[in-house]
Amino acid sequence: MGEVMAVCRSEKKGVRKQDIGRGKLLVGYGLERDAHGGDWHRQISLLGIESIDKMRALGAQVRPGDFAENITTRGLDLPALPVGTRLSVGKAVVEVTQIGKECHQGCEIMKLVGSCIMPKEGIFAKVLVGGEVAVGDKIGEWQGFSVGVLTASDKGSRGEREDVSAAVISGLIGQIGGAVFDYRVLPDDELLLSQAMADMADRVGVSLLLTTGGTGFSPRDVTPEATRRVIEREAPGLAEAMRRESSGASPRAMLSRAVAGIRNKTLIVNLPGSARGASECLSVLLPVLPHALEILSGRGGECGQEHR
Repeated sequence: MGEVMAVCRSEKKGVRKQDIGRGKLLVGYGLERDAHGGDWHRQISLLGIESIDKMRALGAQVRPGDFAENITTRGLDLPALPVGTRLSVGKAVVEVTQIGKECHQGCEIMKLVGSCIMPKEGIFAKVLVGGEVAVGDKIGEWQGFSVGVLTASDKGSRGEREDVSAAVISGLIGQIGGAVFDYRVLPDDELLLSQAMADMADRVGVSLLLTTGGTGFSPRDVTPEATRRVIEREAPGLAEAMRRESSGASPRAMLSRAVAGIRNKTLIVNLPGSARGASECLSVLLPVLPHALEILSGRGGECGQEHR
């Protein structure tokens, strides 16, 4: 685990960045109001203070931000991190996308010093989960699991109904180390829902995909059918447990047609559309989800051993 030494920003490209002490990392962009932010793979840059100290030892009068890095760190061997590594930075989560870069001969540091460490020792990342980051925050490999939330609601997709359930789900998942990487609201359309599930599992790569809504008897309730289109193996015990436990609070819970299943390394679970129903059902699963996701990822042991 390392530490954030500086948070740096510039509103123009090709110039040194200024340490602003704290800032906000935005999903799909990078550091708020930074000139290098945008919808691409190098949304933020990171450089270790250890690398800056090497340049100081050569006589260069440099400080954090002079190499155009957004976040200056201490205590992490940044160039040794494999591409794809996910880091927690303050309240945000980022993913390493590139190690080093081609040096631009016209940059300020190259002109002043004649060499630059950013091309070899700096790294780049994209923002997966936004949040505040400040000097003194811890930075290190993120140990949680990624979550996708997909709400099926005709009215919600048209902006006619607030999606309260998604906020409830996000709060509960945070209790066991999960973070929402992708959130979508779509109409109750079987094809659209199945396409979104496949995209969130295959391209985004979430470990857990929770749907909310569309599990009842209405002709427009098609979330279970959309789910069966994309899962490769069912996990019936999860849906059975949710129905069994929630039926004690309301006999109508037995009318839920929710299903659960696995697509590659993503666990997909249908939750009710109401905030209360989603909370009750997800709370039933919380004790077993971390172990289930560890098994799917290949990090956990066999779940049947303790039942011998």
